Amino acid sequence: MKTMLFGVITGFLAFGIARGQSDSNVRPMLLVANQGSHDLSLIDPVAGKQLMTVPVGGVTGHEVAASPDGKTAYVPIYGNSGVGRAGTDGSKLSVIDLTSGKVMQTIDFGHGVRPHCAVYDHNSGMLYVTTELDKAISIIDPKTLKIVGSIPTGQEQSHMLTLSRDGSRGYTANVGPGTVSVLDMKGRKTLAIIPISTSTQRISISRDDSMVFTADQAKPQLAVIDTGTNKVKTWVALPAVGYGTAPTPDGRWLLVAMRTSKQVAVVDLKTFKVAKTIEVPDGPAEILVAPDGKTAYVACNYKNQVAVVDLGEWKVSRMIDAGTTADGLAWAQ
Repeated sequence: MKTMLFGVITGFLAFGIARGQSDSNVRPMLLVANQGSHDLSLIDPVAGKQLMTVPVGGVTGHEVAASPDGKTAYVPIYGNSGVGRAGTDGSKLSVIDLTSGKVMQTIDFGHGVRPHCAVYDHNSGMLYVTTELDKAISIIDPKTLKIVGSIPTGQEQSHMLTLSRDGSRGYTANVGPGTVSVLDMKGRKTLAIIPISTSTQRISISRDDSMVFTADQAKPQLAVIDTGTNKVKTWVALPAVGYGTAPTPDGRWLLVAMRTSKQVAVVDLKTFKVAKTIEVPDGPAEILVAPDGKTAYVACNYKNQVAVVDLGEWKVSRMIDAGTTADGLAWAQ
């Protein structure tokens, strides 16, 4: 009992030191949403250690977003099912104070919506959350923690969302329909629906907003969408079926998680070809590139770990233990 208590106290002390005593002294924090253990890992990326975990207050939170000041995390509570499968329908979003490491409030959508992906828009100051069963994106005001509107996607299973840099356009990966919805975020309407495959997963946007990427789940290929025409521009052949993607800050490379081959593909965005692959542990799902562009973090579901990839050496430099079925990633600065 004494050992357990000492561990808890040590974790909290380390967490407090890592967060700093003032805004000017706040160190970055890597956040990991753990599906299996129903909690959020707070990780010191410098030390490469998990400092503490926060129960998210629901069955399963798949994804996480952080406020710009690094003080708050938002975890939608999806439910106990996979996308498009039978199970419970989550109806809430947990708001977590990263200073105290506690859920400080819960936002209730009022009915089952399977909220999944949260994205904080630095332009409008709004928090966008995919609410699959409503075929919409819900808009939350982080200041009041109230739902203030919605944007229709026109499709089932709008699972993931990415935004243009100015926040004017949104793009959702609609898993079951195998499409991408193009959204006018300010006008709150659907502009186009782009067919991709029989099924698609995850979505990201290039640094210059000219291209959107989503992975075909029926074939080992990646769709590259031209945001000017809202049509598929080209396809990138992959060694295995892709999943989560993330561009590097210089706009030259796109990292693609390939779950079945336990690899990350590095796509050259000049040639649209795979330049190299990086071996990672089992179940790579989501990828987050650090703001300085030197490091990428890969959530490896089946190993309950996050692989740290050195983008200079193009190899895994170390592994960080997280929770069970580590998935969604966010950077809290």
